[in-house]
Amino acid sequence: MTHHHKSAQSASARHRVVIVGGGFGGLYAAKHLGNSGAEVLLIDRRNFHLFQPLLYQVATGGLSPGDISSPLRAVLKRYRNIRVIKGVVSEIDAAGKNVLLEDGSRCGYDTLILAAGTRHHYFGNPGWERRAPGLKTIEDALEMRRRIFQAFESAEREPDPDLQAAWLTFLVIGGGPTGVELAGALAELAYATLKDDFRRIDPRSAKIILLEGSPRILSAYPETLSQKARRSLEKLGVEVRSGTLVVDIRDDRVTLQANGESTALASRTVLWGAGVQAAPLGAQLAETAGVALDNIGRVTVDSHLNPEGHPEIFVIGDLARCAGADGAALPGVAPVAMQQGRYAARMIRQRLRGRTLPPFRYVNKGNLAVIGRNAAVADLGYARFSGWPAWLVWVFVHIAYLIEYDNRVLVLFQWAMNYITRKRGARLITGERLE
Repeated sequence: MTHHHKSAQSASARHRVVIVGGGFGGLYAAKHLGNSGAEVLLIDRRNFHLFQPLLYQVATGGLSPGDISSPLRAVLKRYRNIRVIKGVVSEIDAAGKNVLLEDGSRCGYDTLILAAGTRHHYFGNPGWERRAPGLKTIEDALEMRRRIFQAFESAEREPDPDLQAAWLTFLVIGGGPTGVELAGALAELAYATLKDDFRRIDPRSAKIILLEGSPRILSAYPETLSQKARRSLEKLGVEVRSGTLVVDIRDDRVTLQANGESTALASRTVLWGAGVQAAPLGAQLAETAGVALDNIGRVTVDSHLNPEGHPEIFVIGDLARCAGADGAALPGVAPVAMQQGRYAARMIRQRLRGRTLPPFRYVNKGNLAVIGRNAAVADLGYARFSGWPAWLVWVFVHIAYLIEYDNRVLVLFQWAMNYITRKRGARLITGERLE
């Protein structure tokens, strides 16, 4: 009896870490706090970790949601000091060191790691969301998939050639990695996978248009790779329009502005790959704890990933505005979140020993964007290349990062099969209300 009492007491004295968000940042932080002296609680609104870089594969029917998701409990089950709960965080009480959940419960912490990520940003046009789904969650990807395949179904049944053309016109808004990957996958889908599946329409007559507001696509990459990416997309059959802004999105048409002129495009399927804004938790923390935010709602953090005046709070991943070596904000990509998660965990371990760590430094292992079968661009800093070698690097990097072993085997096998047969096995239209 006494022995049991003593262990309970020492447990209550343990350092409590609460992690909000089970994406790349939160999950890496948790894993690196596994079997440490800290008592860790991971809170996520989902019961799984999602490998977001491959969502576009789900949206275009190449992979199924389960292939790119890992249950959080399964990933963390061997760390006895980590508890996972499924819940939605509504508020951070920084003064009382509590995290409040929507169901009214509260979790106290000694150190807090915020890794809540981002959501879509429709630049002040919230009405667009219904007409142009973004790509951040499994639900987004399945909604996109439903719209894409439904468009071909509707075109097949449409007698009016103009309306048929509108069903077969796909607009992808945003020329960053998401938009480029989506447009490339769509082109492969229409021009290769589906080409013999229909009787009345020829999917190869589909128009896939990628729209970008700035002068070039993949603006974060060197200009040479931008141009190569553009040529690869055009070779696949994608029409790339840069310097083009979206002014309005309706159910059946989109209004564009280029060189001061407005034009309307008849299209029934508009996909959003443009802006993101930080999760609302950042704004909430700014209100209660006075932390600074940038223009897209990210929390400004110092070189130890803490907001000013709050060494007990780490903000990491897409929710953080963290300056890189050149002073510019680090990009919202998985490797940044992973490295920050690992750093925050190591920092907590060091502080428990009364020590500290040198400032966080992001080690850029390179940027990769895939355009399609055999085509990708890679900027590894010391080497820039495109085409088939870049595609291979892309495949293996992504497979290496997939969180669980069984997922890696599955995805590699499915890609190999898709590659040989050009079939996409997950071409399901789901999520409709079937009365």
